[in-house]
Amino acid sequence: MRLSDAMTMMDAALAEARRRGVSVCISIVDQAAWPMAFIRMDNAPLGVIDVACKKARTAALFHMDSADFARIGHPGGGAYTLENTNGGLTSFGGGLVLKGADGSVLGGIGVSGASTEDDIDIARIAAQTLTA
Repeated sequence: MRLSDAMTMMDAALAEARRRGVSVCISIVDQAAWPMAFIRMDNAPLGVIDVACKKARTAALFHMDSADFARIGHPGGGAYTLENTNGGLTSFGGGLVLKGADGSVLGGIGVSGASTEDDIDIARIAAQTLTA
């Protein structure tokens, strides 16, 4: 992923968060889960900084959205406690895997600070800029 791609996604995510009237943190990582871009909007709770970063890491490292990761990482799931690996992951919505036109994993985006549904929608709108 190029920095210009990350910044375009960041702009789209910020615009959507503002449109919805929510304050969030947005984290964008490359395919190895290294940071590309991060922002904390005014009034976003400090606790969601780490959550946004872990959502993005989860999506990039496991090639799946964090909401899908939740299906295997819950008690009784096939990979319960997996979120305790890789420096910390998370198993609820708001982290999306970012893929190129050829299906290759480019990285992940994590949004946190609003409702889970809003976090997912904001991340989706940002991710759509990769195919635009």
